Amino acid sequence: MDGTGSPTLGRRQLFAAAALAGLGVTMTPVRAAALPPDPFVPVPLPPLPPFVDGVAEIPGARLYYRDFGGNGLPVVLMHPATGSALMWGYQVPVLVTAGYRVIAYSRRGYYGSEPADETNGGHPSTDLLNLMDGLGIGKFAIIGTAAGCTVAMDFAMNHSDRLVSIVVSSGSYGNIDEADYKRVNAAVISKGFAEMPPEFRELGPSYRAANFEGVRLWLELEHKALSGNRSGPTNANKFNWANLARIKAPTLFIAGAADLYAPPAMMRIVASHVPNAEMVVVPDSGHSIYWEQPDAFNRLTIDFLARHAI
Repeated sequence: MDGTGSPTLGRRQLFAAAALAGLGVTMTPVRAAALPPDPFVPVPLPPLPPFVDGVAEIPGARLYYRDFGGNGLPVVLMHPATGSALMWGYQVPVLVTAGYRVIAYSRRGYYGSEPADETNGGHPSTDLLNLMDGLGIGKFAIIGTAAGCTVAMDFAMNHSDRLVSIVVSSGSYGNIDEADYKRVNAAVISKGFAEMPPEFRELGPSYRAANFEGVRLWLELEHKALSGNRSGPTNANKFNWANLARIKAPTLFIAGAADLYAPPAMMRIVASHVPNAEMVVVPDSGHSIYWEQPDAFNRLTIDFLARHAI
């Protein structure tokens, strides 16, 4: 705050409207190249680069992972509740080509990993720490979407020193224990929403109208995602404004303008409590920006990772 009680320029910039050239993305202060005129033209899934897959033995769990190798900065991909390590087909080739060592893994109860113990499910953020230690990885960047954002932020509260940067897309953070945010969340998530079909909840209406094949492929991966019980794991930290303020790594929030779960207004509230945060809004996209508009997602992510390289 300045002497007049007004926000400083840095805080105003967080929410300033800036046009992404040729794309119409609202963002601060990220810049990226233009996309094709219609972002919903079907984009074929590119072939995956070679990878080593394995099952990591960590305390209390066995986790499936894919390691795409290389000597670059490790980038860990955190999947949504409707997905698994398999969901990142649009991102992996781009990140590998950019020189990063990409690691995608499935949390407890998801594809290739053991089911979670309902009574002693551990903390997913601790599982992430143990997985990184087991793979001999020190510092890394993290990219999470939807439920993967919660794990990423929980990890960052305790281990910001391990993170070079964070990208969190479409996180609703419904577990934030603050009265003002609870009111917002209750107004957005109506009764019966969780019972709606996953493609309605997770894919934006523009994408569902324009890309039938993409919806079909997404549903195939969604159906493969669960390997067994996934309930039981809990966060290591309480989610509140004070704990979010402990996150020191540079953080990019990406929101979809048509996201029913986590509309931009909700994400602005969360981003305002993270010290070193930026925010992007992608037009038309629903909850699954990484899948619906992979070109936009990839360009924003690559730009952010490059600006915060070590």
